[in-house]
Order: sequence, then C-alpha cells, then structure tokens
Amino acid sequence: MKTEKFDFYSPVNLKSYNLDKTMRYQLDVLGSLDFFTRRHSENVANLVCRICEYLHCSQKFTIYCTICAYLHDIGKLFIPSKILNKPDRLTDEEFEIMKTHTTKGYEMCMRDLKLRPYALGPLDHHEALNGSGYPNGITKIPMEAQIIRVADEYDAIVTKRQYKTHVNISETLKELIKDANPDPKFVALDHLAQNSRVGKINKRVLRVLFKVVIDDILYEISCLYEYLDYLKENIKRFELICKYAEKMEESKTEKKKNYYKEGMKMLFQVDENFDNYKQVYEDYKNALKIRTERIDKLYKEIKIIKKLEV
Repeated sequence: MKTEKFDFYSPVNLKSYNLDKTMRYQLDVLGSLDFFTRRHSENVANLVCRICEYLHCSQKFTIYCTICAYLHDIGKLFIPSKILNKPDRLTDEEFEIMKTHTTKGYEMCMRDLKLRPYALGPLDHHEALNGSGYPNGITKIPMEAQIIRVADEYDAIVTKRQYKTHVNISETLKELIKDANPDPKFVALDHLAQNSRVGKINKRVLRVLFKVVIDDILYEISCLYEYLDYLKENIKRFELICKYAEKMEESKTEKKKNYYKEGMKMLFQVDENFDNYKQVYEDYKNALKIRTERIDKLYKEIKIIKKLEV
C-alpha cells in the first residue's frame, strides 16, 4: 500500500514568483543553520509569501518580505546548541541568551551588503504592537516584521504540537487570537497607554492567515481524495480476489481450483500472497474509513475557522 503524499504547507503559491533566482544567495546562507531552524525558516517564508498575496502587496514587497522571512532566524547561528536544542523550558538566563538571536541576526545582515536590505526581519520579528516584545520594545513595527511574527508564531505552535494534518488546527488559531487581543494584565499595569489597547500581533494579518490555512486544508482534502481513489481501486481488486477465492473453494475439480488460484496470483501485487491477502484487504478498508472520516473532520475545521473572530 502506497503512502499518501501530503506536505503540511502547500508549496503552490511560492511558485507564483521567480523566488529561486532572487533568493539563491540568501538560501545558501540558511544552509549553515541546523535542520529544524532551516525548515522552520522555509515554512515561515512560505506562509509570509502567501499572506502577502492575500494582502494584495506588490510583487516587489512580497519578494522582499519572503526573503526577510527566510532570514528571520539567521541569528540562531550564534546561539549555543545546548540552548537552541534544549527540549525543556529555558531558564530566565537561557531565554535572555536566546533573545539575542534577533540582534545577532541583524548585525550579521548589516555586515553583508547582500543581506543588509533584509536586516529588519531578523531584528523586529519578536517585537509586539503593544510594546511587550523584544529586543527593543518598540510599537511602530515594520510591516514585514508584523507579517513574519504571525507566520512565525503559527509555525512554532504547529511544530511543537507535531501536526500531521490540519484536524484541530483551529485550536492553534485560537491561541493566536489571544495574542491579537489586548492582554488584561498588560492593560492593568499600563491602562493609560495607547499601546495597552492593542495586542501583540496584527489582527488584519491574522485574519489573512486564516485564509491561508483554509487553502492548506483544502489542499490536504484534495490530496486525500486522490488517495481515496487509489484505495477504492485496490478495494475493488481485492473484492475480485475474494470472489476468486470463494469460487476456488467451491470448485469440484483440481483444474477449476487452479484456474481461480492463478487468477488470484495475477491480481496480487508486491508483498501480497495467499497468506496475507485477507489482512491486506482489511487494511485497505480501514484506511478508506479513516481517510473518509478525516475529510469530514477537515470540512468541519473549515467551518470552525470561518466563524473565528479576531
């Protein structure tokens, strides 16, 4: 049984632009990062590119934002691996070191003339609209950094929860909605400040992320439907195998038995045989049931996301 082919992030929209040529140098720089940080950077760039499309940004600004997103975590090259890859919660001291990836990434970009135009992506992607971010606690954040922050938080949660499908992805979006709304504790501490009335992330960008996520859910559904066709085709094949097996059992002569036995052999595929075909048949039927149920859950997930309010 072949496995279903599905990438959690659909790459389709990135192909809308000639990004490969534009970003070859920047992508080479990413090669120095560890696998997980590099993959995260690629995911965030994918999301940022597609968010920009929904925001109707110019092609030039979309490419610019996408490159900033690819480079946003480049400063992690300078973070000790024992901190960067620590599975447990970071101590306060370790978190302070981790936070320096923003300034170190900025400094790296400023030293390289080819990377200098994209330096604000690494510097500002952890800044918050309400001033609670780092490294500088600013509230006037460049738009590219606002977009990257939303994509960055989304992918971080997706990775942490090890999503293999978009089922229950609305729970992740609900977490982001909390960051888009004012923090009651922050408001209580600074109730007169203008920035206490906003959240950490841009609400408009978050709403657009919802559309991107729905696109990805529909992409997953299309992959599942394609896989369902494969399963149904093989279930029909096994129905015929079982029919031949029944005929073989009912046959009175050895010649008839061999006739149906040979028919079964012709229908068997790699690793299928007389000993395991019944189990393989059940596996196909179970796979069909599971994928059909997942498609139903994914459609329900779209309905939930469409009702989310930011």
